[in-house]
Amino acid sequence: MYEELRRLARKQAGGSGSIQPTVLAHEAYLKLAGAEVGYRGRTHFLAVASRAMRMVVVDTLRAAGRAKRGGGAQQATLDEGMAIQERSETLLELDDVLSRLEAQDERKARIVEMHYFGGLSYAEIAVEMGLSEATVDRELRMAKAWLKSALGRSKEPG
Repeated sequence: MYEELRRLARKQAGGSGSIQPTVLAHEAYLKLAGAEVGYRGRTHFLAVASRAMRMVVVDTLRAAGRAKRGGGAQQATLDEGMAIQERSETLLELDDVLSRLEAQDERKARIVEMHYFGGLSYAEIAVEMGLSEATVDRELRMAKAWLKSALGRSKEPG
């Protein structure tokens, strides 16, 4: 399963721009190793790992945001730095909005989390959640629309 974690970490770390895939895989593994979960198989492991990956990425981005100006920053061109900052802010906003969705509809939030942070397919999510693929598709479309609307509202002044 460690290779699965590394695969997920490569995907997630590339999107955040602030954490190396190996570090992400190790941090997620430490979270998972400390949890007393009886994994029911590969899909269940990936579903739980998706939450651990989300927490590690968000914690890393928040810690980087608290660092003093220039503290620990890597040299980058202006365009690269702006792109990394923009991705980081987007991921933090997504996490905040996803937490709000979770308070309203936990099932939709878990589906988004498994798909986005865990890379699970509709079929894998359907098995894990005990739903049909059509239901997963419908719930994911509804959740994406809700998230898009909520993200738009969070960017409005005021």
